[in-house]
Amino acid sequence: MCRWIAYRGETTSFEPYVTEPEHSLVAQSIRSLQSTAGSNGDGFGLGWYGEHPEPGLYRETRPAWSDENLRYLCRHLRSHLFFAHVRAATGTAVTRQNCHPFACGQWMFMHNGFVGSWNRLRRKVEALIPDAYYPSRLGTTDSEAVFLAMMGAGLDSDPLGATQRVLHALVGLVNEGQLRERLRFTSAIANGRDLYAFRVAVNDAANTLYFREAGDEVVVVSEPFDKEDWAEVPPNHALIARASESVKIVPFPLAISAECDAEPVPARRIIARR
Repeated sequence: MCRWIAYRGETTSFEPYVTEPEHSLVAQSIRSLQSTAGSNGDGFGLGWYGEHPEPGLYRETRPAWSDENLRYLCRHLRSHLFFAHVRAATGTAVTRQNCHPFACGQWMFMHNGFVGSWNRLRRKVEALIPDAYYPSRLGTTDSEAVFLAMMGAGLDSDPLGATQRVLHALVGLVNEGQLRERLRFTSAIANGRDLYAFRVAVNDAANTLYFREAGDEVVVVSEPFDKEDWAEVPPNHALIARASESVKIVPFPLAISAECDAEPVPARRIIARR
């Protein structure tokens, strides 16, 4: 499965988080330690917020370990909120349009997971995308389709509720009839200010998700890149990291009402060992 990192905090370069650590995202593209995929060489992508409300993107089909541009970009690009992703494809083509992150308006999205039997369910999932957002459908992945469905479900005004409404629809699709297809949704979304992440699975084990918080800095990762103290987000929970607020971990079935009544859940602290 894919590996990714999301950062929100003081403006900084990507290098200390993406390329410099011993077990950096580039190292994970060659050999990840907590993934069912031995390598993540089906392209990579960077997404960041700067002077404009919409995010910038750089996506490439070459493996992260073989693109000499990546290290230069990570050294010189600076942002207060950025994504980085290395891809292990799950049945769709290796093209730039299929590399993460994806962007629509002010929102950015990346994903580690899949919708089971995608070829069979693709038309039904794409039918969740309203006509107003369908022109933004540039690739063929389940990830992009789910993101645009979330946009159509009200991501701008209700990020948690929009995500939950789309996932409820997906659960109905993967469980229709006697089928019990697998659904994995470990993902991150951001709007230039706030960062949200989700660790959800249906009929399967959820892909890993960790975070670290220090002051205003929040780092969320598929897999720890160093041996420092990380917290594991529990399965079927959401991480909420709004600007100028501490991280909250809420049960995802309650995340739609997190503003009012969901009690934060203590995350299990771990020391990442490699």
